Amino acid sequence: MSSFEKKNDYNFPAMLKRLQIQNLAIIENVDVLFRDGFTVLTGESGAGKSLIIDSLSLLLGERASSELIRQGEDKAIIKGTFTPKSKRLSALLSSLEIPFLNEELIIERTISKAKSTIKANGIVISLASLGKIAALLADIHSQFDVIKILSPENYLAIIDGYSYSETSLMKESYLSAKADYLARKEEYLSLLKAKEKLDENRDFLEYQYKELKEANLSEGEEEAIESELSMLKNYDKVYSLAMEAKSLIDEGFLDKLYDLHKVLGKIEPYQPSIKEKSDIVEDRYYELNDLLSEIKKSFSKIDYDPDRLNELEQRSFDLKALKRKYKRDVPSLIAYFNELEGMLGKENGLEERIASKKKEMEEAYAYAKQKGEDLSHIRKGLAKAIEKEIEGNLKDLLLESRFEIRFLNNEGDKDSLLKEDGIDTVDFLIETNVGEGMKSLSKVVSGGEASRIMLAFKAIFIKANRIETIIFDEIDTGISGVAAMAVAKKIKEISFATQVISITHLPQVASYSDQSVLIEKKIQKGRTHVEIKELSLEEKIEEVAHLISGGTISPSQREYAKEMVYSAKTLK
Repeated sequence: MSSFEKKNDYNFPAMLKRLQIQNLAIIENVDVLFRDGFTVLTGESGAGKSLIIDSLSLLLGERASSELIRQGEDKAIIKGTFTPKSKRLSALLSSLEIPFLNEELIIERTISKAKSTIKANGIVISLASLGKIAALLADIHSQFDVIKILSPENYLAIIDGYSYSETSLMKESYLSAKADYLARKEEYLSLLKAKEKLDENRDFLEYQYKELKEANLSEGEEEAIESELSMLKNYDKVYSLAMEAKSLIDEGFLDKLYDLHKVLGKIEPYQPSIKEKSDIVEDRYYELNDLLSEIKKSFSKIDYDPDRLNELEQRSFDLKALKRKYKRDVPSLIAYFNELEGMLGKENGLEERIASKKKEMEEAYAYAKQKGEDLSHIRKGLAKAIEKEIEGNLKDLLLESRFEIRFLNNEGDKDSLLKEDGIDTVDFLIETNVGEGMKSLSKVVSGGEASRIMLAFKAIFIKANRIETIIFDEIDTGISGVAAMAVAKKIKEISFATQVISITHLPQVASYSDQSVLIEKKIQKGRTHVEIKELSLEEKIEEVAHLISGGTISPSQREYAKEMVYSAKTLK
């Protein structure tokens, strides 16, 4: 059990309140309580500090690997208890049907070789859902962030992130307008392609149209021809059967049905229930009488006409030839003829439709461009505010630098102007040495300068986006001397508004912490273990002295460490 649990004496709960880790790499079992304000994690290289950051990364949506499981164990468990204040997060949890009781959010990740799970307040969630939640919980700075700040392709996202509430809606409007333009452009180009194809094949299409028009096809004709051909080719048999049927009709069997109806009518007075059946017999008599009359009439039309037979056989041959030639059935041939008529006729309106679609496309482009310019206008206003704050932060960090966000001219065709992120192309320029002129940030920054510039950016974006917990993984790399003290003061300043957890090797940074945590690696019973201890004031001074000395601590170094720690307490 960590000593942290014995010292829960802070007045306000931290955003990240507790971190529990079991069987993760060389960590067997640690249970850490975090304080509000500024927490520093120190320890020798390889002691396990990065595993704490890795654990937090897993809680914030990083992908997990079973290789992280401690040797000999079946699973690793990381559990984080957060006390978020964000209304946006509350709304998100509600939409994900995650209960939010006592204003606590407990995220638990279990990593096993068989199956890994993620839970939020006991509800199983996906990695994608965790990513959405994590975006509103905390931000982890890593060395990748330095690469990000030095990569021009990320600059627009950095500007947009300064006031996401302003830029997101405008960007969404721009992207919708751009999508509409691209859809209308596709329609216009499709019509142009149709016209081009028509012009290239007009002679051939006109030949097909003429041939099909002369064929004078009609719906149902093919079936009618086959029916009549069948009768004519089997005339003798059909005629014989028709005469036999006529003879049966003439025998008067229908008269007996009529007589039956009369007899039933005489029974009705004595058996009323028979009336319904008598009426049915009467109805059937008249129906059959009409039917037989029609049958006899059809027999009169049976006639053998050899000329008609030849005519039908020729028409059937012609239809089959057309079907083979066009590889379509008769209904499809009729549809194709109508299509050709629409394409080749003067009334097809293709030119008018092309002109109409071109106008729609141009109007949609103008609208999308205007939306892009509206977004650009917002960005330029944000850029001025960012420049001012960055220069102020750089000055605090002992970098007398000028900083500029330059919007570059866009050249090329219309489509190249409407980019995925808007119409802007920007570059970050900096002058780190007075009189040397402005140069691209991505080309002139050294290691120590990059860390301080990164911190300058982080400071303003933490404030702008109201991030409640920020985790720095050695943001002070490559910094020493008075610059290190400036970095320590800036991190401390950030912690006045948000919880800060930072790994550091700098005594200056460690001295400014509100909570000092020492991470040590020890070997017990032939196994490596990680131990975590919250330092008392005296132990903190000793650790700062150790960071100063890098080895054996002299009395003067211990005294200097004490002076640093007590001096840091005066910064409010």
